[in-house]
Amino acid sequence: MQRLLIDQKNITKTQMEDVASVPLATGQTRLKLQSFALTANNVTYAASGFAIGYWNFFPTGVAGQGLVPVWGVAEVVESQSDALAVGTKLYGFFPLADELVMTPKADGHGMVEDVAAHRTELPAVYNRYTPVRGDGGEAEHMRALLQPLLATSYLLFDWLMDNDCFGAEQIIIGSASSKTGLGLCKFLAEPEARNYKIVGLTSARNKGFVEGLGACDQVLTYDEVAQIAQKPSVYVDMSGNAAVKAALHSALGDHLKHSAAVGISHWDQFNPAQELAGPKPQFFFAPAQIAKRREEWGPGKIEGLITESWKRIAADASDWLTVKVHHGLGEAAGVYGALADGTADPRDGHVIEV
Repeated sequence: MQRLLIDQKNITKTQMEDVASVPLATGQTRLKLQSFALTANNVTYAASGFAIGYWNFFPTGVAGQGLVPVWGVAEVVESQSDALAVGTKLYGFFPLADELVMTPKADGHGMVEDVAAHRTELPAVYNRYTPVRGDGGEAEHMRALLQPLLATSYLLFDWLMDNDCFGAEQIIIGSASSKTGLGLCKFLAEPEARNYKIVGLTSARNKGFVEGLGACDQVLTYDEVAQIAQKPSVYVDMSGNAAVKAALHSALGDHLKHSAAVGISHWDQFNPAQELAGPKPQFFFAPAQIAKRREEWGPGKIEGLITESWKRIAADASDWLTVKVHHGLGEAAGVYGALADGTADPRDGHVIEV
């Protein structure tokens, strides 16, 4: 078994490791990864691995070294479980490795859940796997690249609508060039009768890219925060950049009605203990919004809306996304490194075929 270990204290440091595959116990299944996506989302998983628990999904047994979760497709190659037959393909949450041993259980709704003891206390949405039919290819790659990110985008949009945008007249998106950020901009732009403006914040290097999306009413660089209009506002931050957050909170003061922390794409400029003017940032956890809607609407409704919505936004993805396929797990270190140090092009979507 091959796996790419991440140094939990310095998430830019990686180490490829070969370890022996463990024999299966009764009730377990071995899956071989076929392909998975690598995005800034995976960097956020690493940066918040302790705070949110992402390191706990796939324990390594090596002190200080973790496995970053990835979204992708794997095939059952060995099974000691009646829940999964050899040859079954599943889409879902996997380690950055070439195999996963799980304890599968059918959930009664066409999905499979990993009920391994160490995962039972973790958010259920990450433990559910969807059977995949067909030969995959580009559609499989697009799903791994966009479904997790645009699902979060839609849940952020749903949460904002659920809270009447906290009375804001403008929604400010930090790291609008990230796929989650651009997805939220696009969802926010869809309502014809909206009573809010959409402001995208991004780096000078990515300003043209965000403007080209056509979803923002205004696009500003991080050093142009002072130009933001003084009106009731919500800040949805995908970057975690402490300096930008402090400048924005200071510039808006009492006009800032809510500050949401979502991602940490600028993980090296993150400071959770900083003192800020205005409201204290509140962490947005997408599984909590799913759980809320499942309780209000019943199982299946929010999941159906997410699926319809991410596919709608992804339909024009060729206009703003170039899929780059890399062959072999050994290619993952370089791709992950570029994402972690911020040099990756936001137009590129990286897929590793194992």
